[in-house]
Amino acid sequence: MSVQTARMNRQAIEVTTLDDVQPDWPFWLTRPPAERLEALELLRQIHYGYDPATERLQRIPELVEHL
Repeated sequence: MSVQTARMNRQAIEVTTLDDVQPDWPFWLTRPPAERLEALELLRQIHYGYDPATERLQRIPELVEHL
């Protein structure tokens, strides 16, 4: 899943006070590790931004022959 394909289920949103907030870690403990990592990567992309152009090498590697 990427930032471009991620969708939010707006029917699942619940407005509460800070006193009524339930922790979500019990839910994530029931999910497989691969799904947890995928969700973590999605949050990273949302927070820091995602630009496919920056995923490439910064420089072009050169082969140097030693004499």
